[in-house]
Amino acid sequence: MRAASDVGGTFTDLVFYSVDAQTGDPGPIQIAKADTTPPLFEEGVINAIAKAGLTPAALDFFAHGSTVVINALTERKGVKTALITTKGFRDVLEIARGNRPDLFNFVFKKPAPFVERYLRAELTERTTFKGDVTTPVDLAPLGPMIDRFRADGVAAVAVCFLHAYANPDNERRTVEAIRAAWPEVPVLASHEISREWREYERTNTTVLSAYVSPIARSYINSLQRKLAEGGFTGTPFMMQSNGGIATVEAAKRNPITMVESGPASGIYAAAYLGQRIGEPNLIVLDIGGTTAKCTLIEGGQIKVSTDYYIERDGKNPGYPVQTPVSEIVEIGNGGGSIAWIDAGDKLHVGPHSAGARPGPAAYGRGGAKPTTTDANLVLGRIDPASFAGGEIEPDWQAIDAAFAPLCERLNLSKEELARGVVRIANANMTTALRLVSTNKGYDPRDFALMAFGGGGAMHAVALARELRVPKVIIPVNSAVFSAWGMLLTDLRRDYIRTRLTPLVADALGQVRQVFEDMVSAARADVADQANAATLQIEYRADLRYVGQEHTVGVAFPLDAADPVGTAIETFHAAHEKRYTYRLEAAVQLVNFHIVATLPVKKPELADRAVTGVAVEACVIGRRTVDFDEDGEHEATIYHGLKMEPGMTLSGPAVIQEPAVTLPIPPGIRVEVDRFGSYHVHLQ
Repeated sequence: MRAASDVGGTFTDLVFYSVDAQTGDPGPIQIAKADTTPPLFEEGVINAIAKAGLTPAALDFFAHGSTVVINALTERKGVKTALITTKGFRDVLEIARGNRPDLFNFVFKKPAPFVERYLRAELTERTTFKGDVTTPVDLAPLGPMIDRFRADGVAAVAVCFLHAYANPDNERRTVEAIRAAWPEVPVLASHEISREWREYERTNTTVLSAYVSPIARSYINSLQRKLAEGGFTGTPFMMQSNGGIATVEAAKRNPITMVESGPASGIYAAAYLGQRIGEPNLIVLDIGGTTAKCTLIEGGQIKVSTDYYIERDGKNPGYPVQTPVSEIVEIGNGGGSIAWIDAGDKLHVGPHSAGARPGPAAYGRGGAKPTTTDANLVLGRIDPASFAGGEIEPDWQAIDAAFAPLCERLNLSKEELARGVVRIANANMTTALRLVSTNKGYDPRDFALMAFGGGGAMHAVALARELRVPKVIIPVNSAVFSAWGMLLTDLRRDYIRTRLTPLVADALGQVRQVFEDMVSAARADVADQANAATLQIEYRADLRYVGQEHTVGVAFPLDAADPVGTAIETFHAAHEKRYTYRLEAAVQLVNFHIVATLPVKKPELADRAVTGVAVEACVIGRRTVDFDEDGEHEATIYHGLKMEPGMTLSGPAVIQEPAVTLPIPPGIRVEVDRFGSYHVHLQ
């Protein structure tokens, strides 16, 4: 029995399947949902397992993705953290960068560092950018420094020295000394977190990883304990932001790798399904209860970079996190996003969410403000009889009470206000989709939109129409798609090393040597794994024109007849696509990057059975549905789980599953593919 769980802002999803011990054939994919249980998220995981009729003892493999890291960062619920850095660089976190998104805001203030100045200390040491140690670290002040941190209640320590990415000797000596003198406190060194240059970004990433380290360790330990108490004898795997899974020990050592663990697995599931159905070019959208996440997949390839920020928006530069993350744009719009009015009587939706508790007003748990879910109920898009899988009867009195203040202030009916809430939510998500497509040189008309999550199907058609995307795909198991994706991911680790190298033919030997050293490190890291011999290596590099500041990541064809020439031409094409021009200038290799992957056994996506029943047999009723600009219509309601491959239908209609609702406007055609996914044709 293999299972995976994904903790979302509102629900905790579980996906599981069995494998025949004799034949190795996988059984059908099964799912379960339970309420997310903050702050003890592991209880929601155990509840979902129980709701599925399982016990942890029945599981042989368990993968898990959680929002515990990103929540601790955004809610400032980490621990008091200290920073030890090179003498003279105490204020790197304070100085940060000069990037001010809100350029004309004269009262702009930089985001406050996660470590206050009195907890930032210095040691005398120096390493050059070439990795030469010119001043060995002076550890004499370390004893009094630790005593002071103890007295101040420090619960985690980050160590980040200048140019430690090139040579970590001084940093390593310091960390060993701290761990020997203060073993009960987690100590994280920058060379264990990132071997990439840029002092501010590397320092901030190390600090953030230390800040959440005790929280993440406590959570993982608690999850392990709960599973063990239920009889689970294996070791859980944790989902990482780069789209791979890692052992729990690796996750504890560097918890910042889990900052976007849930969305990453959904992206990889989308790429996998896209390959199976012949759709390699996808705009991917995941709408949950709290947020909407989107990315772009071209040619089946997922983009992973270390250029990631938390809390970055139009007015705030945010905080850089220099860890490999699948390129994601995330906004605070989901099913639980709250509608509100500002001082100028302008209607907004999000970013604040009703979350799991109290949840939307319709849940009847004390929610007193209207949300996107409530608006979809009012418009008839969600079936009241099957709300939340039929487990909850909508609290219409609570919905009326939540809408009343805004209706009165804006002089609108409840239906008009609900229509406005949905339109604004769609506009917010359209903006995010443009950030991953048109803003990066991609034409949405060349892609299909794959939408999943609890709210993906609900909004996908309207978003695709706005972007002129020709097709929408609602994948099978879309309500638990990210959890399903965790069963498709491999053990993965990204190794990145900054080493400025001219990309010329004479440098090929040097390039090969650096890559070989990195591969050796990767093989050493997986030596204790039973399938270590199956390690797969992908070579990549971050390149730039000489004199530029930033880079473009490309695959490095080390096995090509002319690796350097091929890499340069690939870079020219990628640079032109991203920035609309190429230069006749020398090219420089900045970051060497290998992706080391240990394959994990994956479930085969089974074809849905075909009995030959007519699509009319799947009709379960009719109701009035508001299709916004298409008006109100009497829509035919279809039971999605009864639909079979090859079936087609046209709107006005609604396809319903226990946790999925797909409204089909008039004149729009839908077909079911061999796996049970819905293909909505807009052109």
